[in-house]
Amino acid sequence: MFKALLITSLYVLDQNKALDFYVGKLGLEVNTDQDLGFMRWLTVNVPGDARQILLERPGAPGLDEKTAEQARELVTKGATGGTLFFTTDDCWKTYEELRAKGVEFTEGPTERPYGIDCGLRDPFGNHIRFSQLLQVPTATARATKANR
Repeated sequence: MFKALLITSLYVLDQNKALDFYVGKLGLEVNTDQDLGFMRWLTVNVPGDARQILLERPGAPGLDEKTAEQARELVTKGATGGTLFFTTDDCWKTYEELRAKGVEFTEGPTERPYGIDCGLRDPFGNHIRFSQLLQVPTATARATKANR
C-alpha cells in the first residue's frame, strides 16, 4: 500500500515567474530544477518537508498543443482545481509578512471552526490557502482518526 505522497503537480504559465513567487515571496525552496529536454522538471518544497510541488507548464509530454492551450486558459481563470493548503504557526504574522512582499490576497485571515486561515492566488490563478490550525486534544484526534 501507499506510504506517503511525494510530489503534487500544479500548472503554471511561466516557470521563472513561478520561482520568483513560490521561492522569492512564499519562502519555499527549490528541490529540483532540471532540463529534461522535453520539459523542465521544477519542484519546490516547504523548507524541511520532503513533499514537493511540481511547477509544471501545460504542454508536452502530457498534453498535446490544443489541450495545453485549453489548460492554460483554465489556469488563468483559476479553474484547474489546483489548490495548495499550507499550515503556519501564526496566520496573522504570515499574512503581514507576505503582504509586505507584495502578495495579493483573495481573503484576509478569518476565524473558522478549525482555526484561522486566509486565501490568495499565485500569479497564474492557482488557489492557495494557509491556516493556523486549532490544537485538537489528543483524545479527540484519536477518535476522529478511528472514525475514518
